[in-house]
Amino acid sequence: MRLSALLGMSSLTAAPTALADGEVNIYSYRQPDLIKPVLDAFTKETGIKTNVLFLDKGLVERIQAEGANSPADVIMTVDIARLMEAKDGGVTQPVTDNETINKDVPANFRDPQGEWFGLTTRGRVVYASKERVSEDAITYEELADPKWKGKICIRDGQHSYNIGLFASMIAAHGEDYTEKWLTDLKNNLAHKPSGGDRDQAKAILAGECDIALGNTYYVGLMQTNEKEPEQKDWAAAIKILFPNAADRGTHVNISGMALAKNAPNKDNALKLMEFLASGDAQKIYAEQVYEYPVMPGAEPSDVVKAWGPIKPDTLPLSDIAGNRKKASELVDKVGFNEGPET
Repeated sequence: MRLSALLGMSSLTAAPTALADGEVNIYSYRQPDLIKPVLDAFTKETGIKTNVLFLDKGLVERIQAEGANSPADVIMTVDIARLMEAKDGGVTQPVTDNETINKDVPANFRDPQGEWFGLTTRGRVVYASKERVSEDAITYEELADPKWKGKICIRDGQHSYNIGLFASMIAAHGEDYTEKWLTDLKNNLAHKPSGGDRDQAKAILAGECDIALGNTYYVGLMQTNEKEPEQKDWAAAIKILFPNAADRGTHVNISGMALAKNAPNKDNALKLMEFLASGDAQKIYAEQVYEYPVMPGAEPSDVVKAWGPIKPDTLPLSDIAGNRKKASELVDKVGFNEGPET
């Protein structure tokens, strides 16, 4: 059996060797086509070649197994959970005195010990039917209101996107409140959680529900999808409501980076990390994947601007991440994925 099959890799974009002059090795949970434009720009500017090893799971275990001889220089991933997994798994090292990165990445989007850094954010927002929902504002708390009974769609409650949101509710209100809120949200669902975020927009168009939870960037991907133009219809059926815009702000998650523990090309790795945090890279990300730059003053794409302004929750993601285990336990405790009680 191929090593890639044993490690759960869905694609292999290079076979990095540990030490190579003028190269940097990236282990990535981010899809290669999403990071290729920014890596191409880095190579054009610096002359440093990038080698990408893409995995859909088992990244931390791979680096642990490779040990001190791991060729990994930089880890790129989505979701605070996976960044924390890398830190807790002992496969990262701190970058604490880099003025360039610390200037470009706000403190609430980086690890206090410098073990990981956010690059872009995506809001966990409400997709609402343009035809059937008159509200122009909403809060996460209101999703438990009985007026939405049978009208909400959502993906698996244990998916990392939802666990992040539920963890933020614990941070804001405590465990008891969140358990009750999850129970009431569950009983407002139109059916059992299923599908991905785009499927929730499709369900709204089909009239299966009136509102759903989804990430912002999926709306941009649907709006511009030329290969599957039916997704444009899904996007056209919804409007984005940014929850809690009038108080604590909308929950956001991140894509991010970390310096691998035994990076053999450390100087090149730091150059890449500085570039990824820079305005040039932030602009590429914003235009290509419809995410929000973390760099202060950096502008989102015109597609994203058209959705209206986002006010991110300012609670540090490291604090939210500390509640993820409890959030997962509450999802199981209330039987969230079993769907509404009949």
